[in-house]
Amino acid sequence: MINVTKSYLPDLDEYVTHLKGIWERVHLTNDGPLLRDLESQLKDYLGVKHLKFCTNGTIVLQMALKALNIKKEVITTPFSYVATTNALLWEGCTPIFADIRPDDFNIDSDKIESLITENTEAIMATHVYGNACQIEQIDTIAQKHNLKVIYDAAHTFGASYKGNSILSYGDISTCSFHATKVFHTVEGGCIVTNDDAIAEQLHHFRSFGHQNDNYYGVGINAKNSEFHAAMGLCVLPKVPELIAARKERFRYYDTRLDFTRITRPTLAPGMDYNYAYYPIVLDSEETVLRVMDMLKAKAIMPRRYFYPSLNTLPFALRGGVEQLCPVSEDVALRVLCLPLYPDLAEADADRIATVVNEALVAVGEVI
Repeated sequence: MINVTKSYLPDLDEYVTHLKGIWERVHLTNDGPLLRDLESQLKDYLGVKHLKFCTNGTIVLQMALKALNIKKEVITTPFSYVATTNALLWEGCTPIFADIRPDDFNIDSDKIESLITENTEAIMATHVYGNACQIEQIDTIAQKHNLKVIYDAAHTFGASYKGNSILSYGDISTCSFHATKVFHTVEGGCIVTNDDAIAEQLHHFRSFGHQNDNYYGVGINAKNSEFHAAMGLCVLPKVPELIAARKERFRYYDTRLDFTRITRPTLAPGMDYNYAYYPIVLDSEETVLRVMDMLKAKAIMPRRYFYPSLNTLPFALRGGVEQLCPVSEDVALRVLCLPLYPDLAEADADRIATVVNEALVAVGEVI
């Protein structure tokens, strides 16, 4: 079976070497030496000022909202993984959905200002598939209206915008280190800021609000373990190689797929992409389902990512009324992510592309 992604596993002996050190120290968690080493290496690799390694990519979104004291309305994207909206709802905020751009599927900055009210406190945008949002436009709007900016940068590890890691933008950016990501620690995530005071607050938030015997306020258990940090230390040096391999598979798809019947989101100018995903957009949901059926018949498992549009979720409705986002709703019905990972065999990529092209012919419709 070919899944939509496949986790990279480093050399087992290298990982076991770290495990031996953990056994010798008997320091399993609570800001251990491997965790601190990983944080230091991540800051150097990404070129960011403050970075805290945490348990996952959802809890860091919640921490970001707490650190910025966001409690009311947040303008956000309907085209993201559900964690983006869940974090807002879990923290008692009201998600206000701004529709997306039809070319790159990121939040449309032209749709943001009309949604700002006296209760708006922040913008939470997702760099969809690791592709940068309209960062300058969002920053201008935020400064004009005194809003905070949080970027859900879950997909962006190893990607840069205008020479800087995408994680360096916004008041706070977050990333996921889940096993399916370009860089992973099995489970994990990070939260990034350039603000010294916010960084200190996040440090205490991560560990119940205390350090040693001093309590600084309300916190949560967002610590990660030495075992997860060990995986990160093994994977991090391989990231350039992994991205290069992803790029090769990405470009191979580009040569094999029939783009008279398929479109793809465009990359933002100034992007150095990490090739995290290979999304294609078809002409209709019917075509998507047909392509999926034919791929699954060959033991190939693509994914409708993202589906559905988050503004349509019953539990995300504002006052029981759906906020219309026609572009997102349309794209969510027609997008499909094909398998992409560093060791995807060329023969398998060729087989996947062939099945997709044949499925499009079978449907008999052209975009």
